[in-house]
Amino acid sequence: MTDTQSRNGTLRIAVPNKGGLSGPAAEMLREAGYAQRQENSKDLVLYDEANGVEFFYLRPRDVAVYVGEGVLDLGITGRDIVVESGAAATEVMQLGFGASRFRFAAPAGRGLDVAGLDGLRLATSYPNLVAGYLAEHNVTARLIELDGAVESSIRLGIADAIADVVETGTTLRQAGLELFGEPILTSEAILITSADRPSPLGLDQLQRRLNGVLVARNYVMMDYDVSSEGLDKAMEITPGLESPTVSSLARENWYAVRSMVPRRDAQRVMDELWEVGARAILVTDIAACRL
Repeated sequence: MTDTQSRNGTLRIAVPNKGGLSGPAAEMLREAGYAQRQENSKDLVLYDEANGVEFFYLRPRDVAVYVGEGVLDLGITGRDIVVESGAAATEVMQLGFGASRFRFAAPAGRGLDVAGLDGLRLATSYPNLVAGYLAEHNVTARLIELDGAVESSIRLGIADAIADVVETGTTLRQAGLELFGEPILTSEAILITSADRPSPLGLDQLQRRLNGVLVARNYVMMDYDVSSEGLDKAMEITPGLESPTVSSLARENWYAVRSMVPRRDAQRVMDELWEVGARAILVTDIAACRL
């Protein structure tokens, strides 16, 4: 059996082998309990026997193609890459990393809008995505396809405007450019499968594991003690996902409460609990969960 031939009953998953999505994708899969290759490994295939999963490490732009054709069952890549590829792949779930926006930019002070692109030269690394957006807005521009460093195209005289992935906008500002128009697309890392084939066996378990990672990253467990007088107000502050766990303490009319709260709100919630009389407030990380 060759490396590209799937073992019988094995779930086959494509993972980016380079770029900004590669490391976070591998880390998320590790947190979900799957084996991953070593950081500096050049291996293109890894078989996780314990979980019955075979991972294929591909160029991010190739992930959607292999999955869309049904050669591989699932894949992790960017939403923008899937749209650009035109592959018959469908989004299964968002993965919470690799967020970016796809925007138009032009020299600062020019005052362009999307309609003003009509007849202009527009440089991009995503010609299919941009062409589709322009067609929806009845704009005809000459697309200049480049592979990287799109922001230099205007200064070098081959384009009048650009369309590119934007994370912070710092690189564009340094090149003397400013954004205009609404985002063409809001992207992030996503899990995909073929749009033309039934959902693969094992998908439900994978989703549960990945959702568990997302919850563990976004929530913390909060424990505190509170008297009967402040209990109702405290539970309003920490309602939990379903309801908080409340246990009687040895101290009369005092209770121990445990509840999950959003990580980003933890400090504010602790302050509010203190104000209603809660004490011994503790916050701990969640390693994994199933909801």
